[in-house]
Amino acid sequence: MTAPNPPTSPDSPASPPTRAPSSTPARTESPAPAAPTAAPAPHRAEPAAPVPAAPVPAAAVPAPATVVTGPASARPVATVRTTDYHTAGEPFRIVTEGLPPVPGRTVAERCANAIGTGGSPTAPRSGPIDDVRRLLAQEPRGHAGMYGGFVVPPDDDGADFGVLFWHKDGYSTACGHGTIALGAWAVDTGRVTAPDDGSVRVRIDVPSGRVAATVHRADGRTTAVTFRNVPARVTARKVPVATGFGTADVDIAHAGACYASVPAAQLGLDVDRASLPRLVRAGREIRAALAGHPATWHPDSPLLSGVYGVILHEELPETATGPSQANVTVFADGQIDRSPCGSGTSARLALLAEDGRLGPGDVLHHESVTGTVFTGRVVSRTDEGTVTDVTGTAHRTGEHTFCLDPHDTLATGFLL
Repeated sequence: MTAPNPPTSPDSPASPPTRAPSSTPARTESPAPAAPTAAPAPHRAEPAAPVPAAPVPAAAVPAPATVVTGPASARPVATVRTTDYHTAGEPFRIVTEGLPPVPGRTVAERCANAIGTGGSPTAPRSGPIDDVRRLLAQEPRGHAGMYGGFVVPPDDDGADFGVLFWHKDGYSTACGHGTIALGAWAVDTGRVTAPDDGSVRVRIDVPSGRVAATVHRADGRTTAVTFRNVPARVTARKVPVATGFGTADVDIAHAGACYASVPAAQLGLDVDRASLPRLVRAGREIRAALAGHPATWHPDSPLLSGVYGVILHEELPETATGPSQANVTVFADGQIDRSPCGSGTSARLALLAEDGRLGPGDVLHHESVTGTVFTGRVVSRTDEGTVTDVTGTAHRTGEHTFCLDPHDTLATGFLL
């Protein structure tokens, strides 16, 4: 499945960025410290201990739906309603009803509170909000590859809504494929009015800042969505990391979340389905080895720090419009992105632009292990980072009502 070209128009402690609500669009983060010039020895740092997040005040959110109680927990779990999409093969489950109130003045604060005091993005503390995540992400209602979002109020009137991104292990600060799905959902449901022919921009507050999904329409249907990310910044190049497959030269970039990029061939690996177990192993080893590396830390907040995803990529024949690459992104605790990874594509664009491989008008053809494609381009390069657009498609797969039978001994479920 080929996405159309865009039109011209680790775990870190749960502490939110210091971005106060305002009547203007949320600011982008300041540049990260420069990469060290001397090549260090292969890195094997231990992860930093989580620091408790400060409690923040509650914000008005819709009341939860009818509540039932599972026997394995003293807390109630709502009857939860969702609309499910897939973006280039990666699922995205949008929670439209049944989420308990999430305290916080901003989306970043709500994300920190969902993680919980003393928790981390891939090890959140148990609580009513996380009960809903586990109910939807774990079997028998979900699976180890599930991804989704809690729709919450925006930081201010400059955005249409906010979202907390979640997966089987916890929460993330950025999600390009989810932003693409949310743009399609907002238009499909009439939450944002769109023309039958033309484009409309959906503005969404996420934990890493304010992003946009430009929804392209033709003959009354959505044909593509372009994701405009927060600026991406390269913070280190060719960091040597020892793995069980050999030493990798890792490039690090922040694009709403922190990504480590590695040519798969350096480790003797191919980007294909048969290699997935070894790619996942390599991704886990690289993420663990980079825990605590200074290039993985974000200057604005620990919430945005630490490697979230490892992108193992390989070159494909160039197209008439620019470079072409395939990749597998291994994120959180070994989860595989079925899409080419939206925010990861943004990180790749920043690195390719720094290498001089993407100029004005050039387009990156970015392919996933499932054969689906995002296209990406560099919009501009500023003091805050590289502004990127990533275009793909999203399709609705179903609408669901999930509940927890009070006699169900599996409660919110399990993972294998």
